[in-house]
Amino acid sequence: MSMVSELKTLLSKNIRDYGMFIALIVIAIVFNILTDGLFLSPRNVSNLVNATGYIAVLAVGMTLVIVIRHIDLSVGFLAGLCGAVVALLMVQQGFNMFLAVPIVLVIGLAAGLVSGFFVAKVGVPAFVISLAGMLIFRGMLLQATAGTGTISLPNHTHAQFNAIGNGFIPDWIGGLFAFEGIYSPVYDGRILYWLANSHLMSLLVGLIAIVLMVVFQLKARNDKVKYGFAVLSWPLMIGKMLLMAIGIGYITFVLSGHNGISWTVVIVIVVVAVYHFITTKTVLGRHIYAVGSNPEAAKLSGINVSKITFFVFGSMGMLAALSGVLFTARLQSATPTAGTLFELDAIAAAYVGGVSAGGGVGKVTGSIIGALVMASLPSGMNLMGIGISYQFIVRGLVLIAAVTFDVMSRNRNR
Repeated sequence: MSMVSELKTLLSKNIRDYGMFIALIVIAIVFNILTDGLFLSPRNVSNLVNATGYIAVLAVGMTLVIVIRHIDLSVGFLAGLCGAVVALLMVQQGFNMFLAVPIVLVIGLAAGLVSGFFVAKVGVPAFVISLAGMLIFRGMLLQATAGTGTISLPNHTHAQFNAIGNGFIPDWIGGLFAFEGIYSPVYDGRILYWLANSHLMSLLVGLIAIVLMVVFQLKARNDKVKYGFAVLSWPLMIGKMLLMAIGIGYITFVLSGHNGISWTVVIVIVVVAVYHFITTKTVLGRHIYAVGSNPEAAKLSGINVSKITFFVFGSMGMLAALSGVLFTARLQSATPTAGTLFELDAIAAAYVGGVSAGGGVGKVTGSIIGALVMASLPSGMNLMGIGISYQFIVRGLVLIAAVTFDVMSRNRNR
């Protein structure tokens, strides 16, 4: 098979996975042209990825919920409630963040398990129980903030907590070098000028990420060869790794030009890494997809469907709590309106990221790309001065396109 034919086959078989990357690249290029380079400026890219953090965390959990053919409408206001609780614990009870945050994560886990109980054991449809949960958590959020309204977390007293949503990893490497006297990019000092104005720790993290990516890709290829599975030819394999390296390098290069990698990005990367490992490398992950593909067959094969449902809804609740923590830290306050439409953004990100409406298909890594796509649209349109009404219309059309593409793909594969 020629390399061109192999490339066509690869794209046709993996259009669901590669389509979202292509869409994100096209959106970025178009908005960057229309905004005269503002969209891909270091400041805007940094703000974009940080603002996407709390939705990306929700999207990871929502991906698994949709994979097992359920839905959770309660996660938005659960996130808002947990954000208010962590603020109350620190402001009114004097808890430090290292105690308050774990307590809130346990609360989110418990809330998710309750929903999972009604779905798995009682047989209440997930749509109904999560709709009820949305109303309950909304009421509890209003009650929690009734006495004070907005619960502020001043930076001078809660700097560590606020750094979760607004802080950046320290530039320990840049601090080791002195670049005094380099203030203009003259020819002889251009490299030193660039180093003096870049976040070197972020560049190192990007380099490490590229090395790890290459190692894991090669290991995965060797494992497939070992067990007799089909693999990409070396030219395509090298091309794939090169494109991935360019993507990672470009993002870290841009971020290094504006404060570097934020703690929000670090948290999202950790969450994605953990859930990617669970879904791709463990028996639990295989059971999740088996349940989503065919619940009856999974049950007959010995898989505990109730246990899987408990795990998915429990993790969804915990991730909702983490999302609330990120949102509260970013705003440096908890508000009565926190969590509004979060669940719809998470659902949209999951579908745009390649999750199948029929269940059994979807990747947590894809949900992150979906979250970036859905966040890029309002960001780019804001820079262009497009009104909020048109922004909602465009985002709705993108969601329709994503689900339509999924349905057509499934029909074509039958």
